[in-house]
Amino acid sequence: MRRADRLFEILQLLRGGRLRTARELAALLEVSTRTIWRDVAALQAQGVPIDGERGVGYVLRDDFFLPPLALKREEFEALVWGSNLVVAFGDSGLAQAARELQIKIAAVSSGRQALAPHGLTAMASDTAVAAQPFLMTVRNAIRDRRKLAVIYCDLEGRETHRVVRPLNLEFWGQVWTLTTWCEAREDFRVFRCDRFKECRNHDERFRNEPGRRYADFLTQMLEVKSRAE
Repeated sequence: MRRADRLFEILQLLRGGRLRTARELAALLEVSTRTIWRDVAALQAQGVPIDGERGVGYVLRDDFFLPPLALKREEFEALVWGSNLVVAFGDSGLAQAARELQIKIAAVSSGRQALAPHGLTAMASDTAVAAQPFLMTVRNAIRDRRKLAVIYCDLEGRETHRVVRPLNLEFWGQVWTLTTWCEAREDFRVFRCDRFKECRNHDERFRNEPGRRYADFLTQMLEVKSRAE
């Protein structure tokens, strides 16, 4: 992360009058506490009204101007509803990001509206909860194009060990599925994430090879549907 981006992110994290310690900021931005001390000092030197000190924490005064978010009521509810769904159904990393988003939304919304408008509640199913421990590993592997080593339990309770190329993560309201290219079967396979017994990064990465991409899987599904019709 560039220093300019990090300075802006510090302002965003302090937004809303929240007291943040240097250690907390350092953990969120994946830098050292000493780096946060230097960055906060630099912001203060530029006239940014950040109060606080080392060992206590920092807070950005409400009178400091940051560009507001101009949201219509439906836009606000869409953000809140979406972030509540992520908190309920996503992995711990996405859930934390969604909570941070909710705080930022409340800080810049007119009247600091409630974060849970009447009638908007997300409750995770048992299958969604069972999948949550694996979702962050899957998301990162898709982004980094890293193979996964999984132990999968089918509907009859049989366990199989697979090495797969993770292509796309899908959520179906109650169930998370992962579309993959299975190295053992030399074909596409779709796995329910709640049925993983183990899911870890494999040493190998993979390339975006024709015939083994998510786009190829979709083409294959369309062809199957066309033949069935």
